[in-house]
Amino acid sequence: MKGLKMEKIYQVERGGSVNGRQKEESFAKGLNFYKLFWVFFIGSIIGVIVETLFCLATQFRIESRKGLLYGPFNPVYGFGAVVMTVCLHWLEKKRDLWIFLGGMVLGGGFEYLCSLVQELVFGTVSWDYTGSPFSFGGRTSLMYCFFWGILGLLWVKELYPRMSRLIERIPNHVGKTLTWVCVLLMVIDIALSGMAVSRYSARQEGIPAETNVQEWIDRYYPDDLMQVIYPNMIKK
Repeated sequence: MKGLKMEKIYQVERGGSVNGRQKEESFAKGLNFYKLFWVFFIGSIIGVIVETLFCLATQFRIESRKGLLYGPFNPVYGFGAVVMTVCLHWLEKKRDLWIFLGGMVLGGGFEYLCSLVQELVFGTVSWDYTGSPFSFGGRTSLMYCFFWGILGLLWVKELYPRMSRLIERIPNHVGKTLTWVCVLLMVIDIALSGMAVSRYSARQEGIPAETNVQEWIDRYYPDDLMQVIYPNMIKK
């Protein structure tokens, strides 16, 4: 009986069958779309939590650090987690120094790019490191690149492997459906947040609403609400 039990365990681990049934492969196996979406989703939440705690520890106040109107999400951290995963996973077996340096370059470059895109698209910025030592155009700095390096190392060695295993444990029939529901909700949240930020920026320039949609946004997402959600967003 013990030998039969061990054989069943061996078959499961090898992806074989037990009692004539083939073990179902996870819907999020490897770095497919489902896995990367959940990395983005969870990374968006973790980023908000970390930033909120950092603000509390350094500025002794709780302040909104989310990037979307609804939910504790910051897509900057979500996309950053995806970039870290895709670009650094192949370094998992390499020396920690290489992972750290890769995290520095990727994180700093990504932060710089996000700041640039936000300014070009919306005419606003949410962080400005001008005046900090070794600042790169105020969009990132050597100190924050160092933090990105540490985060990259922790991500590759500890956080992502654990997260990956948890995601793959979600039953397939639940995981696929839940993924697409969350994708839809996230797309709506991102689109609505983008329009609200665009109108917020336009109102700062005295540009009136020209369409019914813009009037609706101005009514439900006025300046005082936007200032609470995005307290560090400034017009450039």
